[in-house]
Amino acid sequence: MVHRSFLAGWLAWLAAASAAAQVQNFKPVTNEMLQTPSPHDWLMFSRTYDAQRFSPLDQINRRNVGGLRMAWVRGMGPGQTETIPIVHEGVMYVVEPGAVVAALDATTGDLVWEYKRRVPANVASVARTKNLAIYQDLVFYTAPDAVVGLDARTGERRWEATTEGRGNTSGPIVVEGKVLSGGACAGKRENCFLVAHDALTGKEIWRFYTTPAPGEPGDETWGGAALDKRMASTWGLPGTYDAARKLVYWGIANPMPDQRIARHDGNPDAVGRRAPADLYSNSTVALDPATGKLAWYYQHLPADDWDSDYTHERTLLRTRISPDPKFVKWINPDVRRGEERDVAVTVGEAGGLFVLDRATGQFLWATPFPYDAPEFVISDIDVRTGKTSINWNLVFKQPGEHHVICYWNTRSYWPTAYSTATNSLYVPYIDNCRDLAIAGAAGRDRWSVVPRPGSDPHALTGLAKINLTTGEVLRFDVGRAPGMGAVLATAGGLIFHGDMSRRFRAFDAATGNQLWEAILGGNVSVSTITYAVDGKQYVAVMTGDNLKVPELAQEVPELRTPAGHNAIYVFTLP
Repeated sequence: MVHRSFLAGWLAWLAAASAAAQVQNFKPVTNEMLQTPSPHDWLMFSRTYDAQRFSPLDQINRRNVGGLRMAWVRGMGPGQTETIPIVHEGVMYVVEPGAVVAALDATTGDLVWEYKRRVPANVASVARTKNLAIYQDLVFYTAPDAVVGLDARTGERRWEATTEGRGNTSGPIVVEGKVLSGGACAGKRENCFLVAHDALTGKEIWRFYTTPAPGEPGDETWGGAALDKRMASTWGLPGTYDAARKLVYWGIANPMPDQRIARHDGNPDAVGRRAPADLYSNSTVALDPATGKLAWYYQHLPADDWDSDYTHERTLLRTRISPDPKFVKWINPDVRRGEERDVAVTVGEAGGLFVLDRATGQFLWATPFPYDAPEFVISDIDVRTGKTSINWNLVFKQPGEHHVICYWNTRSYWPTAYSTATNSLYVPYIDNCRDLAIAGAAGRDRWSVVPRPGSDPHALTGLAKINLTTGEVLRFDVGRAPGMGAVLATAGGLIFHGDMSRRFRAFDAATGNQLWEAILGGNVSVSTITYAVDGKQYVAVMTGDNLKVPELAQEVPELRTPAGHNAIYVFTLP
């Protein structure tokens, strides 16, 4: 028999534990807060809708950054981590390996609540969502099998919407009360879509399919290709939003199957060598967030032949347009020099930087990046129309051919940053190309990552400060350690970035000079943010395994990057 006093005590303890396992004094996140966030919060993958990754916090600055010390460390379970935390009112919400979402005290790392998605262990361990989103009292998670709305106070599931086999490798953003998300195609054209769900109920509102079906606008650009060979995913970083123009900008990845001859019954010339071809692959699409309708598109690479993604974020900003021909290869002559424009800027995984007018998609200027090379995927751009041409010399015309293509993941799902103080985009790059042979009578497909032909092996990697008025590039942190960490810019005049050497560093945003360094336990993977609680600024970064570590480790074996060190590190001033 259980004694009544014991039972009463147990029930009281249980009630107290239950009450403690939730976020106290939670403040709902409004549309206004998303559009103009508190400097103390980090409410979306790049803090603001424009994806600038610029924080107005300046407590940590060029003068005192050398005094940064560890505030807390928290280990995580095994698996892939390619994600970015969010912070609201002193609570960090983060996706941990194994299909887990956790709410943590952002000053100590102590667990508030945890949600674990019930999916097979082999699926959970390779879950690759890029971020969380927050709105009202809900946190939104693109789980391996569904989009899920969690109670921000307790972690309890409030709603879920299945995505029918689409791989939820991207992440969500919330726009005007809708949760927008993308993902991988998982081998089927019907899975290649962006989707909007009502943020409070999970009801689906619209879908935008990233490739047209027969009879739909853009169908003619596929040259009659079978429907099951018309795939283009949105697997990478999510989109950005212009609240004044009511437009969402999203990057779409390469067409699949990867080669033209595979998509078009052996004929690489079934579609054009100049854009548009195989829409909307490798394109920026501007969509009405209310309806999902297309406002405009721009194709960065027509009918790609090498898995050269132009997905990931489009950074939105206002800048004067005066590209210098010394630094910029393709300039629209019809644009009046010195005029100010609202622009969308992106750097592709295959290299190249593009600057577009974000109201219309008009081409303003573009240039090869990180360097101009004969192996670059784009051979030319019509500077008045902006129509790009594929490098036909590198296209596979028949089975068994072999080419080296530049670039290969010169940047990928680790986001760039923009500083308003320097009017510069900060881009981590790897001077890598892809050595690729496709299947033929002599054997199967084979490929490897190689340095650009003729490049300096001691300058394999670096950070580039790109002036968005002139196009001038300043390179710093040049070396051999590939960087897979997100870039962070702050009003303290700092740039934070980390790499496979386990080094997490702060640089002077104007000069690129290194000002601080911490040696962590593993590979820096995406993640970097800053926030403040009770007037104290923190900088957070995550280490861990992701799909690119084994690939790049073969190229730089001297790094001997530890595997399996999944952790969150947070720094602050004493």
